Amino acid sequence: MMKTRVAVLLPLALAACVTPTARVEAGLERAGLKPHLARCMAPRLADRLSHDQLRQLASLPKAPRARSFDELLYRLRALDDPDIVHVTSKAALKCEIDHALD
Repeated sequence: MMKTRVAVLLPLALAACVTPTARVEAGLERAGLKPHLARCMAPRLADRLSHDQLRQLASLPKAPRARSFDELLYRLRALDDPDIVHVTSKAALKCEIDHALD
């Protein structure tokens, strides 16, 4: 009986440990961003967007790598939240500049 409880509760406990930043990062990667860009942007977005906005962003549909940032912006605009588009594009620009300077 105890082993069954542990087997059921352990995955739930681990799922609860996933941070909003990690979910956003995974969502950005699924949406087509390169891992280094998603990793850089996720904490910025987690600081600036509401919980509901982060949930929307993390649920972007799985897609092949975005061929351009314009393509990603198109997908973001489909969420119909101008704040998400503004904050995300600003974070992407900052992260791309930082990456280019490294």
